[in-house]
Amino acid sequence: MSQQFPPPGQPQPGYGYPPPPQPKKSNTGKIIGFGCLGIVGLFVLLAILGALLGDSSKDKTSKEPAAPPAAASSAPSKAPETKPSSAEPEKKTGVVVAAKKTEFEKSIIAQGSDYTSVSVTVTNNSSKPINVNPLYFAITDSNGTKHVAELGADENQIATVELAPGENVTGVITGKGSFTPKSVTYTDGLIGKSFRADVS
Repeated sequence: MSQQFPPPGQPQPGYGYPPPPQPKKSNTGKIIGFGCLGIVGLFVLLAILGALLGDSSKDKTSKEPAAPPAAASSAPSKAPETKPSSAEPEKKTGVVVAAKKTEFEKSIIAQGSDYTSVSVTVTNNSSKPINVNPLYFAITDSNGTKHVAELGADENQIATVELAPGENVTGVITGKGSFTPKSVTYTDGLIGKSFRADVS
């Protein structure tokens, strides 16, 4: 009598079901992992090349300035021309404030006549518009005390305006009390860049 075995996947007598066959491992995870690694490697390679090229261009620019001083020394007559060019960027990149002492002219709002006025001219030499407002000014006296602007005290108070590049405005800033003004500070906005001018 021959022993017969049941077909695969069928319970065997005395043993139960056979263990399921192992699933075939897919290489998809490995392919995706190597693909991501390749992309990261490409970015690292590009960063290294960019750094090397950037350093070489810095080396070239650092070597170039050595030549102009030699040319400048051979032509000393060009030295005065460099001074106006250094003054030119100041005009293009900033705000110019000029201040001089003036008489206080009492307005209807002013209480008493114990005020000090300064005539201020603000010129916008920057490339962007700026805002001018009496609240953006402060007067510093000869003792170092800062006086905030008193709104509406002087009839000639500086106007609240927006200055486009190249425009200017003149008006008066007034501080409470009698003092000797030393300088005026204008701030572009309440927390912007400050510009200072001595009172002439």
